[in-house]
Amino acid sequence: MYSNVEFHSEGAELRGRLYSHRDNSRPIVVMTHGTTATITMAINIYAERVFDAGYDVLLYDHRNLGRSGGEPRQEINPWIQTRGYRDAVGFLRSKGENRRIILWGDSFSAGLALVAGAVIEDISGIVAQVPVCGPSIPERSFDQTAFMTLKEIFHDGDVTGGPEQTTGPLPVVSSDQINNPSLLTPIQAYRWFIEHGGRHGSGWENRATRIIPDTPVPCSPFVTAPYLNMPVQMMIGTDDEMVHCNIEAQRAVFDLIPGEKEFLEIPGGHFGLLWHPSEEFEAASEAQIAFLRRLTD
Repeated sequence: MYSNVEFHSEGAELRGRLYSHRDNSRPIVVMTHGTTATITMAINIYAERVFDAGYDVLLYDHRNLGRSGGEPRQEINPWIQTRGYRDAVGFLRSKGENRRIILWGDSFSAGLALVAGAVIEDISGIVAQVPVCGPSIPERSFDQTAFMTLKEIFHDGDVTGGPEQTTGPLPVVSSDQINNPSLLTPIQAYRWFIEHGGRHGSGWENRATRIIPDTPVPCSPFVTAPYLNMPVQMMIGTDDEMVHCNIEAQRAVFDLIPGEKEFLEIPGGHFGLLWHPSEEFEAASEAQIAFLRRLTD
C-alpha cells in the first residue's frame, strides 16, 4: 500500500509514507499530524481511507518528531513545520509529477495548512481538521502588507526564536496539572495521547519544547485566510476542549476565506475525530472524502 520515503527540510530529513496507486496520475493529499503526534497515531487510518477512495497520499512526521530527523528532538516551531509542507510539496514536484496537490492537517497542523496553502504555489485544496486558529479573535487586523511580510518570513526569515519565546521542555500531557503541568492540559488530551502514543512502535514521546518566534507578523491563518484561493474544508468539534481551538476564532478565519469553502461541525470534542473506531471518525473521514471527490472529479 505504501513505500517509505524521506525528503530534505530545514537541515533534516523528514520521513514518512507514500501511498501510491500504480498509475501515478491521481491527485495526492499531503498529510501530517498535530502537536507531537506521529504518523501511526490514527492519522494513518485517515491516510488509508483516502487511499482506498482513489487518491495518493504523502504522510510524514514533522521535523524533530517521530521518524523524522532534526535537533533538538521534540521541538515544535510553527514556521519550521509550515516549511515542512512546502518541502513535502517540493519533493513531490521534483519527481516530475504534474498533478493536483491537496494539503491535509489536524489540530496544530490544520492551522498551519491554512497558512501553507496561501504561500505555496498551485495548491488545489485544503482539509483543515479541528484547526488551531487561536484562543480568541485577534484585536489586530492584518492587511496585504502583513501577508507579504509573512511570505518573506516563510521563505527565508529568521525563525529561530529565543528563551523568551520558548516553552518547555515539559510533558506533552499529564494527569496531574498541579504537580506535573504539561503543554496540553485537558484530560481528554492525556487520554488520547497515552492510548495512541503508548502503542508499540508509535515513536511518540511525552515531552516537548514549543517555540513561537517573535516575528513581525504571526504564523497565523488570520493573516493568510483572505488569500486562500482554493477550495477549503474546515471541520471542527462542537465541544472542542483545546483553548487554541476557540470556535469563534475558527469561524472568523473561515469567514475570511474568499472562495469555495465548507464549514462542518462534528459532535464531540477535539480528540473525537482521532479515536478509531468511532462514529466521529467515520463521519469525519466520509465528509473529507466527499469533499475530495467534489474537488477533483
